[in-house]
Amino acid sequence: MSGPRALVVDDDPGVRYTLREILEQEGLAVEEAADGEAALAAFDANPAPLVITDLRMPRLDGLGLLAALSTRSPAPRVVLITAQGSERDAVAAIKAGAFDFFKKPFDTDELLAVVRRAVEAVRLRDENERLAGELALARTMVFTSASMRALARLVARVGPRDVTILITGESGTGKERVAEALVRASPRAERPFVRFNCAALSPELAEAELFGHARGAFTGAVRSRPGLFGEADGGTILLDEVGELAGNAQAKLLRVLQEGEVRPVGEERSRKVDVRVLAATHRDLEALVKAGRFREDLYYRLNVVRLHVPPLRDRPDDVALLARHFLDRFAERFGVASLRVPEALLDRLRAHRWPGNVRELENALESLVALSPPDGLDLSLLPFGQEAGPAPAATEDGPLGLKGRVEAYERGLVVEALRAARGNRSEAARKLAVSRVTLHDKLRKYGLSGGEDEGA
Repeated sequence: MSGPRALVVDDDPGVRYTLREILEQEGLAVEEAADGEAALAAFDANPAPLVITDLRMPRLDGLGLLAALSTRSPAPRVVLITAQGSERDAVAAIKAGAFDFFKKPFDTDELLAVVRRAVEAVRLRDENERLAGELALARTMVFTSASMRALARLVARVGPRDVTILITGESGTGKERVAEALVRASPRAERPFVRFNCAALSPELAEAELFGHARGAFTGAVRSRPGLFGEADGGTILLDEVGELAGNAQAKLLRVLQEGEVRPVGEERSRKVDVRVLAATHRDLEALVKAGRFREDLYYRLNVVRLHVPPLRDRPDDVALLARHFLDRFAERFGVASLRVPEALLDRLRAHRWPGNVRELENALESLVALSPPDGLDLSLLPFGQEAGPAPAATEDGPLGLKGRVEAYERGLVVEALRAARGNRSEAARKLAVSRVTLHDKLRKYGLSGGEDEGA
């Protein structure tokens, strides 16, 4: 059955049968459990957005089940069935987070009214999560594909929850952008957000950089430093390429995740820190664990929630949207007119496998805009997917000539420098490391508005 799902929990088989008949006629898919413990096992194996449970049951009663389900993510809507005279317990359950309750013996219309409201509440929650997730992720990424919308929904769901998250995906897919979206959706959004590339430093320096060091702890440590975890206290840290973290640093990171403590290099005492950890990697951490290169206990501490960013080749619907986004950005940066996106370009982009993912697409289009003549895009300049046969001949001054390409790139640099200097020619000349006279010559050459001189 394809309708909304419900889990019915009651130790009376007759009640379960009756509820199943009513709910299935309403279009719900129903699973049954005889008590709270069986219900938890069934829910963990296949979560249902709606749970209807009896209040009095052996092993784990309805209130215990409600408390346990409230820790799941996402928590279901829980409706309680109460016997006559247990209204006080029902009211207590509502205060504890139950969606609603109805009494035994129950009236079918009353039951269906409660169920319909619960199903609608679930639908609205899911829709709000989807919209909130797409909004949060759309601030950092461009997408339209179903797989990225599903990722956005997960971002909205786990972003506000203070949980450690492992972000996986190939290089260039945008894992750091996902981390930024998670921070935006977090209660820590206004607190420090610190990033660290675990592959950027030697093991010794990485440990000191992350956890801090005492003065004199090693050569060159002329003063003590709190480390990046100290700087991120109260906020979030992103450990990019966490699979490259050395063994000693792995042990210290495990202590942070378990105890909320860091011990700076050269100090004997640990310090408490309150930091949410996001980790990202393009490596297969499970394979590293099997190879003995990554701690198994640390892997499980990091892999509380895993978000996978799909490669660009698996979401072709995003290619055209990304292409238009990048072309508009680079046209503005290089000071060229708004570019028409030829269908031939989109065909070439869709046909490419994108081993470098979104980063490769961005770099390819930046190069294409920078080197193409001002009157349009020269598709022969794409660094992949060349058609068979010789390339068109290039003359020194023709649209494909070296001189024309260099001038197009130079014009873009001048425009970008002027924009960064807010039109101040003297400041733009300094940014370009040329004299003001040279800049004026370039402005006349390319027919650009020169802005203002310093002090004008």
